[in-house]
Amino acid sequence: MTENAIFAPSRGPLTIALLVLPQASILEVASALDPLRNANRQLGQEAFRWRVVTPDGGPVALTCGLSLPSSGPLKAAEGAGALIVVAGYRLNEAATRPLIRDLRRIAPRFALVGGIDAGPWVLARAGLLDDHRATVHWEDLEDLAAAHPDIDVVPDRFVIDRNRVTIGGAAPAQDFMLHLIRARHGAALARQVALSFLTTPRRGSDPQTAPAPDPALDPRVARAATRMEARLDTPEPVADTAAAVGLSARRLETLFRAAFGTTPGAHGLALRLQAARRLLAETRHPLAEVALRTGFSSPATLSRAFRRAYGQPPGALRRG
Repeated sequence: MTENAIFAPSRGPLTIALLVLPQASILEVASALDPLRNANRQLGQEAFRWRVVTPDGGPVALTCGLSLPSSGPLKAAEGAGALIVVAGYRLNEAATRPLIRDLRRIAPRFALVGGIDAGPWVLARAGLLDDHRATVHWEDLEDLAAAHPDIDVVPDRFVIDRNRVTIGGAAPAQDFMLHLIRARHGAALARQVALSFLTTPRRGSDPQTAPAPDPALDPRVARAATRMEARLDTPEPVADTAAAVGLSARRLETLFRAAFGTTPGAHGLALRLQAARRLLAETRHPLAEVALRTGFSSPATLSRAFRRAYGQPPGALRRG
């Protein structure tokens, strides 16, 4: 996967600096740091060290409303072996031009530079992912690829390419840290850390949107739902979905009603409308593009469905 020396077996301590931007998720911060803390506990020594830095050096507000203490501004990350940017919502406000400039300047001082969730967007804006293979949170894959054609964007959970690592979200952050622990200290330690959190590590090359089996769902319903989630822009007839999972349309409807309390058609429409609402709230894409990406034949068709579902037209949500 990589020949970066940071992944070579080592008994020496490794320091990781997290640059946490406002409106990042506490789950992503914990997923990055707690495996390292647990590895130290299992080893009985300080194999990993970490520090949290923020754009202004002060506490940073997270999406849950809590503030995370900081060790200082970006400059305080110097001396660490790795710098990883953790970002989430309101990126245009958080990733300011001075921050991008400082990140570009300081990046060569680290053996590994990475990003979690929206963090790869920040690296991309700094030009740090050009000519690299990279990933980002699955909701942003298409937009990142369109905005930065010099990046080879893939839907993996995490990607290591030379001295860059990009990570799709909280659970993949834990997967990456387990990979790092395994590389430096062996599979046995990584297994012990995973067992402590009652988790099963996933490979970086696994797709982000391949869910683990849900024991509460009929496997055929789960497969049908997964097909719908993968075809938001090109929804297929319910009969085709049913045939693909080995059922009649009538039987699939019965199973869907038992599992979700709705029909397959209504479930698929709800998924597409939820995706449209997210795009309207979080991007500047024209309504026609939002309609195209969510499988509606025209902006007018999307508007009618949106108003029926949410009681307001798409434009009202965007103005809000």
